[in-house]
Amino acid sequence: MTSRDQDLDALLAELDPEQREAVTADPGPVCILAGAGTGKTRAVTHRIAWRVLRGDMRGQHVTAVTFTARAAGEMRDRLRTLGVSGVNARTFHSAALRQLRYFGARHFGGGTPDLADSTLKFVAIAAARAGLKTSRAKNFDLATEIEWAASSLIGPDDYVAAIAKIGREAPAAPEDVAKVYAAYAEGKRRAGVMDFADVLAHTADMIAEDEAAADRIRSQYRFFVVDEYQDVTPLQQRLLDAWLGDRDDLTVVGDASQTIYSFTGATSKYLLDFTRRHPDAALVRLVRDYRSTPQVVGLANQIIAESKGREAAMRLELVGQRPSGREVFAETYKDEAEEAEMVARRCSQLIADGTSASEIAVLYRTNAQSQAYEEALASYGVPTVVTGAARFFDRPEVRQAVVALRSAAKADIGALPLREAVPAALEAVGWRPGEPPSGGAQREQYEAVTALAGLAEQYEGSTLEEFCAELGRRASDQHAPAVEGVTLASLHSAKGLEWDAVFLVGLADGTLPTTFARSDEAQEEERRLLYVGITRAREWLQLSYGLSRNPGGRERKLSRFLAPLGLGGFPRAPEPSAPGQRQRTKKAAKVLDCSGCGKPLTEARDRKLGHCADCPATMDEELFERLREWRIAVAKEGGKPAFTVFTDVTLIAIAERCPASDTELASLHGIGKSKLDKYGPAVLCLVNGGSVADSLTISSEET
Repeated sequence: MTSRDQDLDALLAELDPEQREAVTADPGPVCILAGAGTGKTRAVTHRIAWRVLRGDMRGQHVTAVTFTARAAGEMRDRLRTLGVSGVNARTFHSAALRQLRYFGARHFGGGTPDLADSTLKFVAIAAARAGLKTSRAKNFDLATEIEWAASSLIGPDDYVAAIAKIGREAPAAPEDVAKVYAAYAEGKRRAGVMDFADVLAHTADMIAEDEAAADRIRSQYRFFVVDEYQDVTPLQQRLLDAWLGDRDDLTVVGDASQTIYSFTGATSKYLLDFTRRHPDAALVRLVRDYRSTPQVVGLANQIIAESKGREAAMRLELVGQRPSGREVFAETYKDEAEEAEMVARRCSQLIADGTSASEIAVLYRTNAQSQAYEEALASYGVPTVVTGAARFFDRPEVRQAVVALRSAAKADIGALPLREAVPAALEAVGWRPGEPPSGGAQREQYEAVTALAGLAEQYEGSTLEEFCAELGRRASDQHAPAVEGVTLASLHSAKGLEWDAVFLVGLADGTLPTTFARSDEAQEEERRLLYVGITRAREWLQLSYGLSRNPGGRERKLSRFLAPLGLGGFPRAPEPSAPGQRQRTKKAAKVLDCSGCGKPLTEARDRKLGHCADCPATMDEELFERLREWRIAVAKEGGKPAFTVFTDVTLIAIAERCPASDTELASLHGIGKSKLDKYGPAVLCLVNGGSVADSLTISSEET
């Protein structure tokens, strides 16, 4: 066996059969459908290494396109460890800009235009020229809309008809957006600058129009790999087609179930149509999930199994490869404040039990939800890292709202009751309850100010001046430095990341899916967003929502994606009524499976113990007796029946499970937040071998 053969055998040694099939596929079009956690980066880097080490080409002849600079850097690092160097691993924009600067002089008839330092500045100028009154948030939404149109190959003249055809909601009157779009393009031309969409378009045009440049580029780059292919935009596909010319040595990797960026112009149609465009393409499915426990994988499969539309045609059913882990927690809280407090408590306990703060994430649908978790975690002394958004009190709209409240506190408005003063004061920044604007950034800002206004409901009876002082204290608490912390992130910004423990919060219908997802396509994208969130967790996953947004508020329903699953801890979706029959609301029982035989537990006693009568667990009899003795003493001191402290079944569950932490104790049925606060330390003292006398001392201190 030659040295090269040995290197190739070593390259394949640690791959599973499907990964090996993807790596060794013949040159030509290859489509790798790779589910979450299935080792897609390993597969594509090994495929590049296989082609290079086999002698098909040198590393310098390969272009590997990713969607983030971080992913490109990771790919280069992995290739180096495989003995391959020189691969052009870049983002679409980075690869295009490099070529444009090298070959673009003739295309532009001179120097290559500079990149615009701020597209918002040009959008603001364009809006003014179009006679449109805007704000910073509206300018941001206009810039986002223009980027979407350019990425979708829609020009200013075609914009109005295009969005009418697809039913897209514009951030302003479509005719006004088209005017701003045209003025924006003209403004860039006059200033001699280009934006990132221009970089891709100019590079594709240059290759189409300059035969010498096209020959040089195609001679240099002979094999292309595109990661996250479900997120390619029409403009990026146009550039990819220009790079390829009439060749087809292309490997694409993607997962239609993770298509969540359609608002940027991304579309899964190129992934879905790949084998139609390339009838001789090899198609490989990677379904072995190495990231998450079977419990997490099972839930992800349940969620995505109900997907509809074209993406469902390439849906992958993941197969968990890790040992069995914890069951997925599902928790319902009375409101968002309690939800945030309990999530923070559990994060604190996880850290105390040895989980690194950087391996914990709290994920939510919108950035405006972060405030409650920033504050709750700060109250437990847990540092946080906010991904994808500024810290709540650092956001411009929140700072402006606080200034308006402080100004109002010194005026006549300050004499009004707080519930009237806050809305009246916030009118100065354009906020009115129940009147959300269109456009993503404007809506985000509106929701952030709404969250600020919601705080006032917790301080009814205070004056506006006292409320402003409280806001100052909260803002100060959030400025503590944090080198490592629990990640707070929106589901969109969590894509591509993973953690040991994940809390998916705010899973109420109207939040996920958002009320603004009105079409079937938008609803399905919201489902995929939940799927992405679930698959970020390696070992520990908790799903939760508050029955109401604020204390005493209107009750909300569980997300429609989760309601049919009957997860223990969540309300079960009601059975459909027969025609003409009135639907009765009934509180759903928690549904659990036996820890021994796996059968559903239907009896209340079995559900609390976690196993059926035929699968008894070993109980620590001595611990059970000490628990009973402690319970009798506590009940006697409080002058109440013993069962109101804990029932016999709960004591049996404690003696069987022997919980080692607050987190494990809270997972037992019959132990809610109040009992955990009141009796948790004493129970854990007994579990750890403490005497009844010691536990009673702790109980008296707690009360």
